[in-house]
Amino acid sequence: MGDEKVNYFDLVYQVVREIPAGRVCTYGTIAHYLGLKRGARMVGYAMNAAHTLPDVPAHRVVNRIGVLTGKHHFQTPTLMQELLEAEGIVVKNDKVQNFDKLFWDPEKELGF
Repeated sequence: MGDEKVNYFDLVYQVVREIPAGRVCTYGTIAHYLGLKRGARMVGYAMNAAHTLPDVPAHRVVNRIGVLTGKHHFQTPTLMQELLEAEGIVVKNDKVQNFDKLFWDPEKELGF
């Protein structure tokens, strides 16, 4: 299982690295794009493990309605929001504003 986990995380990280600054994606969308049966929860596990990787913008991955559900896994509870705001994303009450406009879909952007 160890190798499978590493490979799975690497696939997730490859997609997350493609999310442009100022845009967000969801755990479930990434899982669907990769065809991974374990779904959004496993993408969340990958994001939780990504915070020590400077080239993986984990702050750009939110839940299906734009809520910063992963914020507690950052160095401080406000860091995820601060990183998004530094990219011009407005966050109120832990939710990305204009989520539909800022949503980045790997199927449309990267294709299969």
